[in-house]
Amino acid sequence: MRIKQRIISGVVLALAALTPAVAAPRKPHVVVLGAVRKVAYTQAGDPSGFQPGESDLHIRPLLVDGTLREWTTGEAHDVTDRSFVVRRAIRINDALPADAAAGSSPEKPASGVSRWVWQRGPWLLVDRVTGHIAALKLPDYDPGISQVAWFRDYAAYCGVTASGKNLYAVVAQVAGRKPLLAKKIAGFEGAEQLRPACAEATWQRDPLRITFHPAGRDAVVYDLVPGSAVLVEDSDEE
Repeated sequence: MRIKQRIISGVVLALAALTPAVAAPRKPHVVVLGAVRKVAYTQAGDPSGFQPGESDLHIRPLLVDGTLREWTTGEAHDVTDRSFVVRRAIRINDALPADAAAGSSPEKPASGVSRWVWQRGPWLLVDRVTGHIAALKLPDYDPGISQVAWFRDYAAYCGVTASGKNLYAVVAQVAGRKPLLAKKIAGFEGAEQLRPACAEATWQRDPLRITFHPAGRDAVVYDLVPGSAVLVEDSDEE
């Protein structure tokens, strides 16, 4: 009898070892954009991104599971049913070393000071399932020049080359290595950064077409060959 019980116990243990463990269900992430608030915004704080006539910037918190991850500005765009893009708002310290020295005294030595200002930043790709946030590296993107018009996973905008001397019409895909379109529109002077170099581009679905509106010039139209989305979304595993 004891030998029979040992055999049965051994079989049960062997079957248990072969049976794959059932993983506990993962808690879904909660990704939301919070309420809009206004913050003081000036050209001195953001010389490249500032638009004429602005006195404040509308920002929203990006919360993942109730925790503040980033500040954002402007409208979000859904790329897929689980991923969206939104522009980051950056709070940066604008204090100079001389600011600390000016306020120092023998009784109060110079120390680090803070002078916080807001700036428009890069675009973020946010995954609602994994809670992952990544900064997009758009070709020739300039925060003060490029007004992005989104369609599907395409971003259309006027870009500036690294030399800062040429204005380009650019269409990029979210996860593409190279731009889908990069055509020179005109030469570019630094003084033009004080005003919008281009109005927001306009999309047409069928046929797939994009129209750029450079300031002081005729509109430029390009037909595009539609392709599959190159965005590959991660699994929901940590």
